[in-house]
Amino acid sequence: MVAVDGFTDRLDYPMLVVTAATDDGTPKGCLVGFASQCSLSPARFAVWLSRANHTYEVARRAEFLGVHLLRRDEHHLARRFGGACGARVDKFAGVRWEPGTGGAPVLTDSCSWWVGRVERYADWGDHVGFHLTPVKTGGDGSAHEKLLRLSDVTDLDPGHPG
Repeated sequence: MVAVDGFTDRLDYPMLVVTAATDDGTPKGCLVGFASQCSLSPARFAVWLSRANHTYEVARRAEFLGVHLLRRDEHHLARRFGGACGARVDKFAGVRWEPGTGGAPVLTDSCSWWVGRVERYADWGDHVGFHLTPVKTGGDGSAHEKLLRLSDVTDLDPGHPG
């Protein structure tokens, strides 16, 4: 395997929280660092979830996922959604949220969010790509907020097993 650390160590992705609901409507979510717009027309995005993450199994059964940007001052949400396992902890306890389109949990305080319909999956190793079409957007609309980035969360230990 070719080492690419010299390249990837220079990248500083925005951190997102991806949410999904179980069959009974229980909200689940995880911190995600791999995401990208992948089409302009129609607008489409891809988010990659770790197979080791508890939210992954819930997302695989969901028709809709919520995708949320975090501001730099929301490190506590990154810690909650990235540093704890949803199989053991209710990550949504004390967090303002509401069911969105298709039941996808929406973090109402997120600076920007959208709910996407899951179109297909792509298996790319230890992460699985979810190809999404946005169906609803929201947030406060401030385009120039300082977003939480990978370099802001290097102190977190992943909450998922493995």
